[in-house]
Amino acid sequence: MQGSYNEQERIARQLESVEARYQELSVQITRPEVIADTATFTRLMREHSELGEMNDLAVEYRRTLEQLSGAREMLEDPDMAELAGEEIRELEAKLTDLTARARIMLLPRDPDDSRNAVLEVRAGAGGDEAGLFAAQLLRMYTHYADRHGWKAELIEDGSTELGGVKESTLLIQGRNVFQKLKYESGVHRVQRVPVTESAGRIHTSTATVAVLPEAEDVEISINPAELRIDTYRASGAGGQHVNRTDSAVRITHLPTGLVVTSQDQRSQIQNREKAMRVLKSRLYELQREQQDSEYSARRRLQVGTGDRSERIRTYNFPQGRVTDHRIGLTLYRIDEIIDGDLDEIIDALTLAEQTALMEQQG
Repeated sequence: MQGSYNEQERIARQLESVEARYQELSVQITRPEVIADTATFTRLMREHSELGEMNDLAVEYRRTLEQLSGAREMLEDPDMAELAGEEIRELEAKLTDLTARARIMLLPRDPDDSRNAVLEVRAGAGGDEAGLFAAQLLRMYTHYADRHGWKAELIEDGSTELGGVKESTLLIQGRNVFQKLKYESGVHRVQRVPVTESAGRIHTSTATVAVLPEAEDVEISINPAELRIDTYRASGAGGQHVNRTDSAVRITHLPTGLVVTSQDQRSQIQNREKAMRVLKSRLYELQREQQDSEYSARRRLQVGTGDRSERIRTYNFPQGRVTDHRIGLTLYRIDEIIDGDLDEIIDALTLAEQTALMEQQG
């Protein structure tokens, strides 16, 4: 009981700090000088938004503790003791629930969780079937974004003649996009009979997914002299030209050799803007890797090379099964999942990470 009381005291102090910071931010974002500074205003508004739910919990936690203290004082009055005892039991049960919620919300957060995400899908081993699977994954993430009210824009379209994808990039914008999608980085494996298979044999193919947090202008500064920008005529599947102007853009970052293309928009200016957003996100990713060797090692393991032997998830169509190998979760509803219903998998991965963090904290 003493241990539980000590934890509640510790959580109360942490939530008190959250409440104070939220109130401070609420004042700062109304100041004219802050509103005039776009970068500062954006940063403070994001922090204010991120703390909103935790601040609500902090207020409820504080009020519950105050009510519990008042009820315990009522125990000293013989006429109120029975009523006070009943109220104490209800408030203690509520406090236990609030403590469990606070324990999770106070875990260390990835500072990039609230960002938009750049999601890249690349066909791996398996030839044409790998390209078709990559296209299916691209549609799955687009539908998942739609389910959450996010905006998904195709930045790089690497469609093939058969309707597959060689390599394509989505920019997904919305609330806490990276927090949800970051678990999708890695090699995805499909087992099924390809449409091109006449003998009915099951084939195994792979596609690689990389999810990057979108960088902001204030974080990544690019010297225009270090860029080579090429324009060319946008083309569709099979190399067919989709318009008559050189609207597609290819940007090469000379110091790193990173290459980004965008051809989905009809305007060269729009394609250039989108390509720059992806380039900044890739440079931000490089910066994260350089600053955190542990993160870098984990990322290499997640993304891998697209080889069949490396996988985070398997989609077995003959069995109607999807298995996430990181947490040993198997679900027999492949049609719903491939149509974008990923919440059960992502929620399980989130819980596994939260559990691991709580174990580390003792």
